[in-house]
Amino acid sequence: MGYIQTNKGDFFGGIESASEANKFLTKSNDSAYRRALSTNYNNIGLSFHFLKEFRKSSYYYIKTLQYIDSPEDKYLCYNNIGDLLISQKKFDSAKYYLEKATPTKTEKTFSKVINNLAKAQYQLNKNYDPLPQFYKALEIRQKINDGEGLNSSFETLSTYYYDKDKKLSLEYAQKMLKEAIQNNSPDDQITALKRIIRLDPKNYFTNFIKLDSISDNVQTLRNKHKSQFAMVRYDVAQKDAENKNLKLKNLEDDNKILILLGTLILLVLIIVFLRKRQKQLKQEKELEVKNTQLKMSKKVHDVVANGIYQVMAKIENQEDFDREKTLDELEFVYEKSRNLSYEKAGEEKEFSQEISELIASFNNASVKTFTAGNSSSVWTNISAPVKEEIYQVLRELMVNMKKHSKASHVAVKFEKADQNIEIQYKDNGVGISGDLIYKNGLRNTASRIEGIGGNITFETKIEKGLKVNISFPSS
Repeated sequence: MGYIQTNKGDFFGGIESASEANKFLTKSNDSAYRRALSTNYNNIGLSFHFLKEFRKSSYYYIKTLQYIDSPEDKYLCYNNIGDLLISQKKFDSAKYYLEKATPTKTEKTFSKVINNLAKAQYQLNKNYDPLPQFYKALEIRQKINDGEGLNSSFETLSTYYYDKDKKLSLEYAQKMLKEAIQNNSPDDQITALKRIIRLDPKNYFTNFIKLDSISDNVQTLRNKHKSQFAMVRYDVAQKDAENKNLKLKNLEDDNKILILLGTLILLVLIIVFLRKRQKQLKQEKELEVKNTQLKMSKKVHDVVANGIYQVMAKIENQEDFDREKTLDELEFVYEKSRNLSYEKAGEEKEFSQEISELIASFNNASVKTFTAGNSSSVWTNISAPVKEEIYQVLRELMVNMKKHSKASHVAVKFEKADQNIEIQYKDNGVGISGDLIYKNGLRNTASRIEGIGGNITFETKIEKGLKVNISFPSS
């Protein structure tokens, strides 16, 4: 259908039918399928060539080459590509493809090749004489009675002589018209008459009437050809729909029992799956509880038992030990054990909550503690070692406040700024001189902050109390 439509001038219809046919040509390794694919792609390329869609035409001609196995078919395709390139005035490229086609043994293809090659060479070099090749192509076409080829040769010679010999150009245009009428080629008749009208002004009106009549007939024929396969397509579509409905009806009748059986099997499988899943979830929950218990036991051992053992070892091995320092260490172990008792099974406490609870643990009747900005987002991307160091620094500040500052109000502010986290500690206690900072349990804070790449400053020269600024990288 696509091939017939293209030959009748219904180029869009030819492209549509050929594209539809390609959907059924899926066995690209089968020789018969490859031949059909190459014919289809060539037909699409030819249709786009007539429509002057040169880029699309070139694409489909190249696709044609991928499926051609016959050398002669390749030579014909090379000629088509060369002819397309001449239409685009790409004469160097056209010459390259046409020369690849010259080994053809088919006279019809050879006449096309030498005629087009002479055109390209003449356009590249106006001193080149294309006439021997033009006449040779004409001679071959007359010999094999190639009507379409004769139209092409007469058009080529008329075009060549158009600027050189108007009389001779007119003669070849008239020969083209005669041959086009004989082989019933209305498109070539139109081309010939357009040339004759320009070259024979005396008979302008007569020739124009002919051209107008042929153009009307061509338009009528093309409209007819556009709908020539409409009924075929309709009948095929209707038959296909009937077949599908029949198959569906038979399928429904044959499969009713199977569907019912399948449903029952599915229900049994669902029940088995749900029971198995329920048992699995119960086992997973029991395992989770056991793992949580083991985890809590390990924490108690690591935090409480090890902490107390460490303090006992210091008391046992040191004749003179620092009572205040030992009390601090025991208080730290106590706080850690208390935090463990608050933890819920299977949950990890957020660091912001740990910090809030640390500061709040120093809140009593005589001291009020406040926190600001301590949201979970502040501690995003902060590693566990850094969090531990910050926790210890804040703990040391709070312990120092409790022992030495006599403060009634303590405020700790947290802020994420640029690439840093800023912590500001402030109390309204008695304050502390710079010389005493490292004697009051704060000697480790500076080294801890420096260890995580941060800075700490103690503002002692204020009206009342102590102000400490801490800054460290947020990632």
